[in-house]
Amino acid sequence: MQCEYFGVCGSCRVYESSYDEQLSEKSNNIAEKFGPYYQGNIDIFASQEERYRYRSEFKVYHNDGVVSYAMSRLDKQGAVTINNCSIVSQPIANVMTPLLVAICEAQIEHKLFGIDFLSTQAGEVVASLLYHRQLDEQWQETARSIATGLGIHIIGRSRKQKLVLSQDYVTETLRVSDRDYRYVHIENSFTQPNALVNEKMIEWSMAQLDNIGGDLLELYCGAGNFTIPFASKFDRVLATEISKSSIIAAKRNMELNNVENIHFVRLSAEEFTQALDRTRVFKRIDGKNFGDYQLKTLFVDPPRSGLGDEACVFAQRFDHLLYISCNPDTLLRDLELLSTTHIVEAMAVFDQFAYTHHLEIGVKLTRKVLS
Repeated sequence: MQCEYFGVCGSCRVYESSYDEQLSEKSNNIAEKFGPYYQGNIDIFASQEERYRYRSEFKVYHNDGVVSYAMSRLDKQGAVTINNCSIVSQPIANVMTPLLVAICEAQIEHKLFGIDFLSTQAGEVVASLLYHRQLDEQWQETARSIATGLGIHIIGRSRKQKLVLSQDYVTETLRVSDRDYRYVHIENSFTQPNALVNEKMIEWSMAQLDNIGGDLLELYCGAGNFTIPFASKFDRVLATEISKSSIIAAKRNMELNNVENIHFVRLSAEEFTQALDRTRVFKRIDGKNFGDYQLKTLFVDPPRSGLGDEACVFAQRFDHLLYISCNPDTLLRDLELLSTTHIVEAMAVFDQFAYTHHLEIGVKLTRKVLS
């Protein structure tokens, strides 16, 4: 990928070598770091070199009447204005300039400070316009006209105000193991940004769950990105998530895919442990008893902070553990404890963010056999 903002824009932090060289270096670093826990083959899943981000956030700068998109500078000294971005998905790239032009022509750019985009592979786009002012009915009428003209959904946001002109979500279709899965992705909620790598990540994860059976427990399930496909591998799936909006989306996604063997529970990982062990009662689970589940497999995709000691001790109860990590450092920390009872059987890296130092990691662990 060639980009005129390499070395200035802070979005892409690695740019001095080819993409293949970057990915090789990142993967080799992971292999070296995790050598104490795994010496086998590491599956490597590359990104597209451009047009891979299906959600993105841009600043909006105003300078002498000229309105531009902007990104934070690599040297952290303010921002750089940009005319285009090579890493955003094609649907986002197609509407970036026309949207900003339409906003300025309609004269609704006053105190606009940011635009967030959410898109799908099929071309659906939600654009959230962020303002430092309250938005009135005239704004709504004008913005609705722009949305219709561009064939997108527009949301207006300001302090304590969210105006949804049509809908605040897109419906993505992911192709995994020769099957299509549909997902509602809600604006301002977490979704995997790299759709094609996400498909590879789900597919690899499903392969690690072959021939296990029984029931699955998933912590940090979000809107069901992994949960929905995993349901075909198990008798029942019990999935927990603390975010109320994510649980609502997860249940919608279950219905979209005609899946019936998942039970979503709005509990944090710590709360679920308390509910499972019956050390605390939670009204929001309506007295649900989890004791009849045959839970021998655990899947986790935690935030950057990882699991931590308490959750790792809980994870050690399970015969099979599949861990997707967005932070190699916290995964290494967690493996120090998990490796006392489990061994790493498989490992993969997923390049969600090309031209950065970031890699997502998947590890499959099984309980050690006592001799």
